Amino acid sequence: MRIATLGPSASNHALVTRRYLNTHAPRHGKVVLMPTFKEAFEALLNGDVERVLQCTAHPQHGECVGRYMHRLFPVDAFIAGSQPLAILARAEVAEPHTLGLQPATRYYADLSTYTELIEQPTIVSVAEGLLAGELDAGICALDLLTAHPESLRLVKNLGPALDIWAVFGRTPLPDNDPRVY
Repeated sequence: MRIATLGPSASNHALVTRRYLNTHAPRHGKVVLMPTFKEAFEALLNGDVERVLQCTAHPQHGECVGRYMHRLFPVDAFIAGSQPLAILARAEVAEPHTLGLQPATRYYADLSTYTELIEQPTIVSVAEGLLAGELDAGICALDLLTAHPESLRLVKNLGPALDIWAVFGRTPLPDNDPRVY
């Protein structure tokens, strides 16, 4: 089974897709990372992959459901935790003013002390902006602190986010499937 999802390889989408494949196709699965969900869903339409996995909290989820209605169908859904998240700040910034975030993470913590919230497409891009010195702080994977202890510091540990994940295929489930109400 080839499942397309949003990359890069360090993303929560890639992590959860690997977990899904370990359960449903442990020796026969492949994660296909795409730069956008439009490309992932088009690959499914074209038969290049058998499934697309998408977090329902992703800002494009509703758009994708609408855009591909009657052509691609939800065939599975489940709950999975993300990698542990945290608000990290650059070590040299005593009082961070700018904070990078992926829009789905906006309400994971009280962000009222930051004067500017800068939306990024992924948690990975938040981490890249933080490491490049473009952000004072960011909501990103906690393991970034382990990888860069000299340049980052922990502001707040947020833990993993529990999200609902949807799997799409080309054929709808039959009406008598117990998952269809």
